Amino acid sequence: MLKEFKEFALKGNLIDLAVAFVMGAAFSKFSTSFIDDLIMPFIAKASSGVDFSNSYISLSEKVPSGLALADAKKLGPVVAWGNFVSIGINFIIVAFVMFLVVKTINKLKKAEAAAPAAPPAQEVLLTEIRDLLKK
Repeated sequence: MLKEFKEFALKGNLIDLAVAFVMGAAFSKFSTSFIDDLIMPFIAKASSGVDFSNSYISLSEKVPSGLALADAKKLGPVVAWGNFVSIGINFIIVAFVMFLVVKTINKLKKAEAAAPAAPPAQEVLLTEIRDLLKK
């Protein structure tokens, strides 16, 4: 049973999946920073200074307007729509990058499959001899 587990754990697909998981986690942090630190400030400026990270709708009278989102959540239920918008933009960017990666990989695979392999030298020689004998 230990031998079977060792074969399973060391298969190429499982290791590839582990590497992809780690790369995905790193890319997630990168894309979150890209959205929060580079994209959202421009959107806030274009929307007259609205800070999406602290945008919410209060569902309780206990929550006064103008509080930071973290403080508002402590006082009562809120709908954090600004955070949702930020995560939505993040998702669209990640999905688009993954689309481009898959598209590039598929294009490379297609180019590999389309390029016919040159026949061996011996086969070329035999073809030439056959053609000469026909003449």
